[in-house]
Amino acid sequence: MCENDRPRDECGVFGLYRHPEAAKLTYFGLYALQHRGQESAGISVSRGNNMIDSHKGMGLVHDVFKMEDLERIEGGSAIGHVRYSTTGDSVITNAQPFVVHHRGRSYAVAHNGNLVNAHKLKRELEENGSIFQTTMDSEVFLHLFVKNLKGGDVVTAIKKAVAKIEGAYSLVILTCKGEVIGVKDPNSFRPLALGKLNGSYVLSSETCAFDLVQAEFVRELDPGEIVIINEDGVTSIKPDPAPKKHSLCIFEYIYFSRPDSTIFGKNVYQMRKAHGKRLAQEAPVDADFVMPFPDSGNYAAIGYAEESGIPFEMGMIRNHYVGRSFIQPTQSMRDFAVRVKLNPVRELIRNKEIIIIEDSIIRGTTAMTRVQALRDLGAKKVHMRISCPPHRFPCYYGIDFSSKGELVASSKTEEELTTFLGLDTLHYLSIEGMLEASGVENPEDHFCKACFDGSYPVPFDPEFTKACMG
Repeated sequence: MCENDRPRDECGVFGLYRHPEAAKLTYFGLYALQHRGQESAGISVSRGNNMIDSHKGMGLVHDVFKMEDLERIEGGSAIGHVRYSTTGDSVITNAQPFVVHHRGRSYAVAHNGNLVNAHKLKRELEENGSIFQTTMDSEVFLHLFVKNLKGGDVVTAIKKAVAKIEGAYSLVILTCKGEVIGVKDPNSFRPLALGKLNGSYVLSSETCAFDLVQAEFVRELDPGEIVIINEDGVTSIKPDPAPKKHSLCIFEYIYFSRPDSTIFGKNVYQMRKAHGKRLAQEAPVDADFVMPFPDSGNYAAIGYAEESGIPFEMGMIRNHYVGRSFIQPTQSMRDFAVRVKLNPVRELIRNKEIIIIEDSIIRGTTAMTRVQALRDLGAKKVHMRISCPPHRFPCYYGIDFSSKGELVASSKTEEELTTFLGLDTLHYLSIEGMLEASGVENPEDHFCKACFDGSYPVPFDPEFTKACMG
């Protein structure tokens, strides 16, 4: 599988208030969220002495943290972060949580999303004397926060800071006193949920992390909500008036979130199955079996097979012992990266008509390689069904395809793509079908689908790119 041909989200965040093993449980929370970011990981811990200790590094969670690291930073409350960069470079200085020291006190923040006006705010702050240590948009929030931190009023400082930022943000903030604070943007682009663990409270990008640490799911944060977790319990501050229209990222259901998570009130596994069922209704075709390429499209493929009555098979077997850091292949072995991860069941594929279910096509190179592999194995016909509409527009809210030229569907018709990918037939799920299959009332007012239809819910600078913060 070509990793560069898959869409990527920015990160996952986790926070835990008042637990004797806060750092260790945050480590496991990040483990559950590893799929949301593989470039760097970090944990910040408050010891309650006006200071925050941190450990972070480049790579996967289990590579960054050793037991001695977790024991060194053990404290009462903690927040954690796993990152994939959609703004800022992939370097250790940009690894989160980001910690700032102000008037003898420390604060840390972990951020999921993209601030579309961060580059403008950064210029304004620099003109007024701010000095930036990183190229990540999350630091802009911290500068605004500290600028408004008069008299130690953390909540007022947060409210004034979020009034200035625009775009997608789910924030988890740690104060030196051990308070853990969660913040959602008014459009609610990215998920953030509240859980309870033996009298402690937990915040996480996804509920699958609650399952791992054995926390009880309480609820998801509302759009624009700020929750303060401290010795008084959980205090909620909601915007007035409440946002009328939400912009939940529907691609969280299609690709990003783990299937065992519940986000925006819906289970991801069941949503993907529903998309597959609707896809079978919209684009039926005769074939011997339905198959995914693990793990993309697995659950949509189950739904397609159930609805169509065509058998579901695993024509490709994934090697689960291959990480992201195996030795890079030479030019003469450039297809090794694909073959080391997936191996075919040759006898199943030969002389068969096959329906491949994919969750998306972004740049097209991975899909082309996969189709050619099936042809080489003797497949009689290869049909492809995609469980979302074509990606034709860049995303500015936390997904890494930030230019239209990266999206193969933006320049090719479905017929042209069929030929380009070497398929017999190709069909995408319609926007209408995707929304109706969600089972949400008034889905047009519920989801952001800008990457499909170009209707952006939050205005942005057309010159905004991943490199703008540099």
